[in-house]
Amino acid sequence: MPELPEVEVVRSGLERWIRDRTVAEVEVLHPRAVRRHLAGPGDFAAQLVGHRLGAARRRGKYLWLPVEPLGATTAPDRAVLAHLGMSGQLLVQPQGSPDEKHLRVRVRFADAQATELRFVDQRTFGGLSLHETVPGDPDGLPDVIAHIARDPLDAAFDDDAFHTALRRRRTTIKRALLDQSLISGVGNIYADEALWRTRLHYDRPTASLTRPRTAELLLHIREVMNEALAAGGTSFDSLYVNVNGESGYFERSLDAYGREDEPCRRCGTAMRRRPWMNRSSYFCPRCQRPPRAAA
Repeated sequence: MPELPEVEVVRSGLERWIRDRTVAEVEVLHPRAVRRHLAGPGDFAAQLVGHRLGAARRRGKYLWLPVEPLGATTAPDRAVLAHLGMSGQLLVQPQGSPDEKHLRVRVRFADAQATELRFVDQRTFGGLSLHETVPGDPDGLPDVIAHIARDPLDAAFDDDAFHTALRRRRTTIKRALLDQSLISGVGNIYADEALWRTRLHYDRPTASLTRPRTAELLLHIREVMNEALAAGGTSFDSLYVNVNGESGYFERSLDAYGREDEPCRRCGTAMRRRPWMNRSSYFCPRCQRPPRAAA
């Protein structure tokens, strides 16, 4: 499942190749790819043709393209929200290049750039949908994700408010990090990485965190995400790629995730994996001691 760094890599590529281009044609090749657009594939295509796509935006793991009527001077009132799911890819490809095996939606543009936007999704868990935006929001935030919290790389993220909410939540730290209404963009991989760097066990109660400890955790979350961004994201298979079809390589730098039985890079103790909420948690039993209640 792509997390914030992977989605940001895609967003920046879309901003470069798609921004301010006018849609000439939309071809929906599989209706499931637009199933969240309840009016159907025909309506989805008709509402995009003749409109300009604005700069790609992101909040946490959510990515959208504002839809701007030509000549508009106000904030966009609609946006295309992209659900990447487990295998969704937004690719910018030369017109006339061979179709991908799992191509679901094609968008052609009314210009001479000779490139098109393709949504490819092997497992069809993802999709594209058109939504109204939050009134007055300058980024054209789709109303269906208005409840999603800001992410820690957002300049408007409030560290103090996050600490207060964390202490009130009365849960465990990894559960809190994956709660997108509390902090967005942190998924299973980067939660494990940040917790390892902060020497926190995933079952540590949030009510036990001091303000300096929360600040340290946020510091490491930002560090690991920025390092992942610099590496182009984390790719464990061919399903996550950027808009040019290239994979990231941050998995080579992971300190915790996927390293069961390998030595901790800090103390040498064998790393452990535990089943956790239909996922896995990776941690060092020496550096990240479990709380007494979870021992």
